[in-house]
Amino acid sequence: MSETATPVTSGASPTARGRLARVALRSVQVLLALFYGIASALPKLIAHPSAVESFDKMGWGSAGMYAIGALELAGAVALLVPVLQSVAAMALSALMVGAFIVQLTVFDGQYAATPLILIVPLALIAWTRRARNRDLLALLRGAGRRA
Repeated sequence: MSETATPVTSGASPTARGRLARVALRSVQVLLALFYGIASALPKLIAHPSAVESFDKMGWGSAGMYAIGALELAGAVALLVPVLQSVAAMALSALMVGAFIVQLTVFDGQYAATPLILIVPLALIAWTRRARNRDLLALLRGAGRRA
């Protein structure tokens, strides 16, 4: 037998695994952006009867419906902008905490698991893309100096 040992590797190289992880995370971001933009924000922004009924039941009316729809759409777009990805994921997570509370208090917990499920990939995005927060802060500080 040889004195030198060859390391045993399982699967792809670290570089390939890193690339695969980045592609997977980006795919999750795109899917979440589509979900928030189309399935969640659009019914509110076009005043679909189901959204109107839900917001009337909450007592928030059309103003609350349009505001939440606009926040969801802004978050969906921001998930696709590299410098805003982490902040968008954190903001949408906060929105989902509110949605969870509303589901429990107003709708008797009927769909309370949905916001909690959505928080998991949002938290992963926020954590993984957290270095972008420094970039955003630098941009904001630079804009403040020019003003």
